[in-house]
Amino acid sequence: MRLIAVFPALLAIITFAAPVATAQGLFAPAIRVNDRVITNYEIQQRVRLLGVLNNPGNPAEVAREGLIDDRLRLDAAEAAGIRLAEEQIRAGMEEFAGRANLSLDQFLGQLGGQGIEPETLRDFVRAGLSWRELIRARFAPRTQVTQSEIDMALATSSSGDAVRVLLAEIIIPAPPQRRAEAMRIAEQLGGMQSFTTFSQRAREVSATPTRDQGGRLPWLPLSRFPPQLRTIFLGLEPGEVTEPLPLDNAVAVFQLRAIEEVTGVDREYASIDYAALYLPGGRSAETLAEAARITAATDTCDDLYGIAKDLPPEQLERSDRAPGDIPQDIAVELAKLDPGETSTLLTRADGDTLMLLMLCGRTAAGNTGTDREQVETQLRNAKLNSVAESFLAQLRADAVIRDE
Repeated sequence: MRLIAVFPALLAIITFAAPVATAQGLFAPAIRVNDRVITNYEIQQRVRLLGVLNNPGNPAEVAREGLIDDRLRLDAAEAAGIRLAEEQIRAGMEEFAGRANLSLDQFLGQLGGQGIEPETLRDFVRAGLSWRELIRARFAPRTQVTQSEIDMALATSSSGDAVRVLLAEIIIPAPPQRRAEAMRIAEQLGGMQSFTTFSQRAREVSATPTRDQGGRLPWLPLSRFPPQLRTIFLGLEPGEVTEPLPLDNAVAVFQLRAIEEVTGVDREYASIDYAALYLPGGRSAETLAEAARITAATDTCDDLYGIAKDLPPEQLERSDRAPGDIPQDIAVELAKLDPGETSTLLTRADGDTLMLLMLCGRTAAGNTGTDREQVETQLRNAKLNSVAESFLAQLRADAVIRDE
């Protein structure tokens, strides 16, 4: 479970407004996930919790999707016979509170001041812990890290030769109503070895600007990509294609065209600074034209503040995160950018909102002499995270999800 939590001052938190629900319908079902229901009250509570956690994105959208995922995680865990003891759940809640340097009672008191019930935190922690236990039990025994993978990972963080990759990409739009179809298309791409065939399919189904070049990307330093993708790329031979990688409202596959070492320093990055400006209208011609106008008028992330000065504050987000903490779809796009460059590939709110993404800068990390055991652990965790995301995407594709 990835916990997004940095709390500079809990008492100074601005709480997002909850979705409007009539008093009589507060506890009525809002969403049905297979045989489970999500109530309006649960959505309201999750929105408030996200506000306390300073979670990025549209709070109502993130709350809805998070609760759906939690239902699927709990279903899968219970089907595998995983039942957490109360002591395990409480320990998880105490660990969560400790990230804010508070005892559990103190943390629950702070949440109560924001109108958040203890059960809301308990449900959130329970779903995450249950999912972690399931992934470890089901996939960890089959997740192996080879010595060559460790060697390559150490090479990318050393001050010697740098590793760069030549890739081709196919990004398939996957809004909820098309997620199963997109996964089916992506899975069919997995057996390809031909560069020509992959490029042809990219021209036919990919949603990225690179489709006109058959999905081909320029040479890119491996260190720009998130850790989980580095591990995947290092495990490929030229011509091989990745398993489907679920993104937000999309599915991605990459083909390795070539990999090489070049003389120079391959930097590891401690943090990535980026900005996201959310524009209503999705990928309509009007919204894309507005995004192009903004891109032409801005050179740095600071310029976006002037563009957004009359917009609601939540339409512009500035984040500075460790590479492993960046959502995978955003991390993939940032890997292609230099500071000041933008991407308009991504959307939110089921495609109704266009994300204008700009890379602000990268902060290099110093070399720490990481040992092989630590690298092996990092690579194994990255593989498990990738498997977990794919498994959750499959659960979503197979689930019956509908609004009540």
